[in-house]
Amino acid sequence: MANFRVGLNPLPWVLGADGFNLTEPVLRTAFAEIRTTPFRGIHADPPSSLDAAGYRALLAEYGLEPAPGYFSVDINAGNLAETAKRHAAIQAELGNTEVFLATGLTSERIAHPSIGYGGLLPGVIDAIGAAAEAITSEGVVPALHPHVGSSIETESEIRAVLDAVPASILAFGPDTGHLAWAGITPATLMAQYADRIVAAHLKDVHLGQAQAARDADATYFDATVTKFTVWTEPGRGDVDLLAAIATLPESFNGWLVVEVDVPEADTNLASTELSAEWITDHLGTAVF
Repeated sequence: MANFRVGLNPLPWVLGADGFNLTEPVLRTAFAEIRTTPFRGIHADPPSSLDAAGYRALLAEYGLEPAPGYFSVDINAGNLAETAKRHAAIQAELGNTEVFLATGLTSERIAHPSIGYGGLLPGVIDAIGAAAEAITSEGVVPALHPHVGSSIETESEIRAVLDAVPASILAFGPDTGHLAWAGITPATLMAQYADRIVAAHLKDVHLGQAQAARDADATYFDATVTKFTVWTEPGRGDVDLLAAIATLPESFNGWLVVEVDVPEADTNLASTELSAEWITDHLGTAVF
């Protein structure tokens, strides 16, 4: 079996009805609760008030450590390479050797998620390649991270990017939940690109809710928050997470980061405890 660590994204605390609230007070609340669970690795993106050293010190205060963060590509940004290099330098200073690389959400795909609405936008592959090259130059491995609602969400789009951008500068960082919501069987696609996977997000989905949202042409936020319940804790949905994990080659030694964007459990802590319970039951405690 591959040798990996399992971390956590504190999104339930950071992501609210009004968007992201990535501040030190919010993180302190999150970290104080997370440290009561087995999770120690944290999806690492410092708030604007902290540099890498300050963020690492904050994590250490709660007995936590950095796991790979996330860089979102703005395909229209004139300073894309510079921004990507700066983000990669922070990840490197934190001690991360990989970073998830995604494209930003678009208004059209927020309105019509998971179906590749409008097709692959011009310039996406070039922008991903430019960002990947800049990140690689900082000694960090960028891993393509498909995301429903973004410019890269369907299987054909994922394949187009991975097949166009050389493996030497772009790895793969799949998210089991986003793949499943987009109608992809995660284990199948992951097996085909297993040699490029350096990190992954473990996420579960209620596939019936995803299909109902698709049939209703629900927006991303209606699908996940107000009208449907696409996201759930690991093991409570329909994604075969163990099959996805089994595709990882023995040489894999990266991070698996658990994500529950919108908890189905009553509280953020209860959600995290359920996630930890699934990990412990199926993968053991040594992975934390």
